[in-house]
Order: sequence, then C-alpha cells, then structure tokens
Amino acid sequence: MEKTAAPRTLLPGDWAVLALLAEDGEVGQVWTMPRPRVYRAIEDLRSAGLIETVETTPSDRGPARTLLAATPAGAVAVEQWLARPVAHVRDARSELLLKLVLTHRAGRDLRPLAAAQHRVLEQLADRLTAQLETADGQRALVLRFRLAQTVAARDYVAGLLR
Repeated sequence: MEKTAAPRTLLPGDWAVLALLAEDGEVGQVWTMPRPRVYRAIEDLRSAGLIETVETTPSDRGPARTLLAATPAGAVAVEQWLARPVAHVRDARSELLLKLVLTHRAGRDLRPLAAAQHRVLEQLADRLTAQLETADGQRALVLRFRLAQTVAARDYVAGLLR
C-alpha cells in the first residue's frame, strides 16, 4: 500500500536521494550528505510513499543489502521538483546546481528549468535595483552585494539558454 503524505517538507538532500533512486548514480561534486542523513532521508521517503524496496539480498559482510527505487509517485515528485526554479539566490549553489546536474544526468533538456530560473532571477534583480535607488550606507552595501550575486546567477543561467 502506497502512502502519499510526506511527514515533513523535503529538503534538498531528500530530493537528491529520491532523484538518485529514481535514476541511480553519484552527484558527489555537487552534493554530499553524511551517511546517517542519507538513512534518515530513506526512511522519510519510504514513509511518504516515494520509495520502496525492490529487492533484498544477503551480504557476506554486514547486514543484507536492500535495493530501493522510486515509486511512481516518487518519480512524479522528482520531475516536478526538478522543474521548479529556486526562489532565492542563496539556493543557487546548492539546490539549483543539484537540479541542473540531476537533469543533465538524466539526459533531459536543461532549458525549461533555466528559462524559469532566469525569469525568477530577472525579477529579483529588478527588485534589488529598485531598492538600491533609495538605499544608502550599510543597506546599500548589502543590496549591491545581493544584486551582484543575483546578476551573476542570472548570467550563468542565461548561458544555459544559448
């Protein structure tokens, strides 16, 4: 019987585990997690009905090996998550890059996510620029830094659209 309600909001690490179980592989250059956190993610994903045990085989060393895979609901959830742009520039290095790498690994077109992300970053850059017009002192210092990061992320994503 497949469960459908997640016990909590999934974190980027949970999504990474689910995405890897949906297609299998490593993404160590972009995302790492301590082993206990991986096992917690697995239990949370199993409880949410997003992954299931496919096979259990005995092991010569240690406990039996369990082969896991995304359920159909899990595969749909991953597709939806991969298509959703991040809301904050601070998430570009972690969550956005993880989404791009996983999308690329799956052999899918990066452009739909890049286009959606470009729109989000363009809107954010416009808001920051407007705020900067009336800011001074420390606030202006912070806004200039945030704007520079936003423009850099926007330009990176724009390069994916070429």
